[in-house]
Amino acid sequence: MATYLLCHGAWSGGWSWKKIRVLLRAAGHEVVTPTYTGLGERAHLAHPMVDLETHIQDVLSVAQYESLSDFILVGHSYGGMVVTGVADRLPERVRHLVYLDAFVPGDGQSLASLAGEGHSSTRVEGWLIPPNPPPPDTSPEDAAWITPLRRHQPARCFSQPLRLTRGTLPPMPRTYIHCTRKTGNDVFRQFADRFRNDPTWRFHAMDASHSPNITAPEELAVLLLALA
Repeated sequence: MATYLLCHGAWSGGWSWKKIRVLLRAAGHEVVTPTYTGLGERAHLAHPMVDLETHIQDVLSVAQYESLSDFILVGHSYGGMVVTGVADRLPERVRHLVYLDAFVPGDGQSLASLAGEGHSSTRVEGWLIPPNPPPPDTSPEDAAWITPLRRHQPARCFSQPLRLTRGTLPPMPRTYIHCTRKTGNDVFRQFADRFRNDPTWRFHAMDASHSPNITAPEELAVLLLALA
């Protein structure tokens, strides 16, 4: 049995892994899906000072209080910022680090600096950033499910630079999953191009839109189960 610690993207919550939880648990694995402060069922805790470090601490606390070790750590989209911070603090507990169509920051980089101009991270309304619309291939049923649950994201989550305690992550098994079915600018292609031929990474190109945990759970589960 493996343990999966799944970290969601922006505007989302642990609820977004609902379809994946069923599939991984049916295969006999433990699955933990925390929700960050200010989002999902914790939306009532949102305030202007919530930032990337807040969300890293959220996941670190789950790992501590659930006594998690030797786990497969997965970050989707913005969750790539979070899992990088978690892996930096708990490298001895991470069996495999997975970026699911996610940002891969280095020391001193923020999501905004990686995304560049014109990204949704610049659409600040006061101290919050409204959600992106769901991918166009999202079914009407799934759109009706996820749309009411998505919440505005505190802007500091996107603007705060990540600080790594060692300046760089220590060596550990890593996988990048790039979702290729996109319209317009693909901000995650920069990471796919970097890791596709890197022998220190596993790389998978997935024929899916940005949130395969919603739109292609069976295909995503196959990739995640292979890591167990």
